[in-house]
Amino acid sequence: MADTALLSTPTTEPARVPLVGWGRTAPTIAALTPVHDDDDVRAAVLAASGRGVVARGLARSYGDAAQNAGGTVLDMTGAARVLHADLATGLVDVEAGISLDELMNQFVPQGFFVPVTPGTRLVTVGGAIAADIHGKNHHVAGSFGQHVRWIDLLTADGQVRRISPESDADLFWATVGGMGLTGVILRAQVQMKAIESSRCLVDTDRTENLDALMTLLAETDHLYEYSVAWIDTLAKGKRMGRSVVTRGRFAKLDELPAKRRTDPLKYHGSVKASVPDVFPPGLLNLATVAAFNEVWYRKAPKLKRDQLQSIPTFFHPLDAVGGWNRIYGPRGFVQYQVTVPFGQEEAMREVLDRLSSFGTASFLAVLKRFGPGNPGMLSYPSPGWTLALDIPVMKGLGGLLDSLDEVVIAAAGRTYLAKDSRVRPETFEKMYDRLDDFRAVRKRVDPDGVFTSDLARRLAL
Repeated sequence: MADTALLSTPTTEPARVPLVGWGRTAPTIAALTPVHDDDDVRAAVLAASGRGVVARGLARSYGDAAQNAGGTVLDMTGAARVLHADLATGLVDVEAGISLDELMNQFVPQGFFVPVTPGTRLVTVGGAIAADIHGKNHHVAGSFGQHVRWIDLLTADGQVRRISPESDADLFWATVGGMGLTGVILRAQVQMKAIESSRCLVDTDRTENLDALMTLLAETDHLYEYSVAWIDTLAKGKRMGRSVVTRGRFAKLDELPAKRRTDPLKYHGSVKASVPDVFPPGLLNLATVAAFNEVWYRKAPKLKRDQLQSIPTFFHPLDAVGGWNRIYGPRGFVQYQVTVPFGQEEAMREVLDRLSSFGTASFLAVLKRFGPGNPGMLSYPSPGWTLALDIPVMKGLGGLLDSLDEVVIAAAGRTYLAKDSRVRPETFEKMYDRLDDFRAVRKRVDPDGVFTSDLARRLAL
């Protein structure tokens, strides 16, 4: 009886648990603290130990951005309400823990889509702002932060500040892309995108190599609202960079088949299957990935126009498989995402050539074009080419990626913090020319460094 009573006794101490990013590498233990309102957040921040505090949403950052070894991590998913919605303008006021998935489920049937979405809809609004996420439409719509009108930010002194580009531009643009290091995002107002239907008109092209791909995108991307290319990173020689390009836009009501016009905004995102956590190391090897890449490339049409696709099919195909990151086995994987400016195509070619020669077993590799950047001090997108690929942890990978970082730096490029788990601090210093500006704003609002993370310590932010 004594043991039973002891086990059932409630405790106010947060659970100390191992936390990882989506890549499932480098777990660290922190006090995971659920929060539901401003008072919860304020109490946790003011009580934080010397190891500090950082907010965490749905844990889709690939590396260590939402980990805090020995400190406090705030689980923000309990604060996930829509507070106000103006269906005349598409402006919605939301709590930071609400996901893009929930926004789509609530507002697509009412004629609104999120302004920017990455390859997963399982991202919180707070995380979307902190990582300043981008999607297939960056070349025309920019990143998520450009569609945020204001943010309620709880800073290290426990105060809540409503910041905007007009009221405190420096703090706003240090928070957008700032990886949670300026404070806790509590609420935000987001400008949604009006749509007439939940279907996309999609064009597909198959290109033979990297030259053909870059030419196609450079000459025709301006014709499309959304654009992305899947690349076969194992193809070599004249086939290096062969790809499947999918581009499109939302269909208008009169472009739908008659049978779909009765319910044009019908939508529901769902997980169709889940991956068990039993995959052994090495399952994704050169042979299995090469076979997958060949099938994926060959099954795509050489040329197809105006195919109707659903939102999940076009934007979030991997979300249909729950826990797909387990496919990479217990050692996990690294996502390497970099961008180089237009005019530095040879640098991107060098990166792909080295990856192909190394034999990285990546079945998920995408290339896109970025449009203009924004004032975000640590925002990732800038005009140029961006490449992202998942690589299982393997011998020699660290040295390869370090060498690729040097190619990227020489081309005035950068890596993406939301995907990073291994960049060296001296390398990072060379990639972001507004890093000192960010540090100055952070010092102003958090002089004692209350807000921190494993990423922040690793990169000496």
